[in-house]
Amino acid sequence: MRCVFCDIAEGKSPADFVIKDNEVVAIRDAHPVAPVHILVIPKKHIPSLVDVDGDSELISKMISTAVIVAKKVNISGRGFRLVWNCRAEGGQTVDHIHLHLIGGRQMKWPPG
Repeated sequence: MRCVFCDIAEGKSPADFVIKDNEVVAIRDAHPVAPVHILVIPKKHIPSLVDVDGDSELISKMISTAVIVAKKVNISGRGFRLVWNCRAEGGQTVDHIHLHLIGGRQMKWPPG
């Protein structure tokens, strides 16, 4: 069974790309929860954060990419939220790790 995020990262499915490089892509979320909602997705398929093993550099790359995107879309000065969802009870709906960059409005606490 194909992974929708693998297909997007490989250019086989359409997406609104903000950034692409050899390791990660950043796309606008199809169902945004805020004015800015961008997903940072690694090209390497890793099902969940629990499955990250020896990929600390890739995780770091995802975070630094999110910060670059926040600057690019002009929310870095006002603030933003980074969210990882892990497995079903954590809200993960696609079995491929991805980092949500959410901003453009005041965030509330607690989330969820």
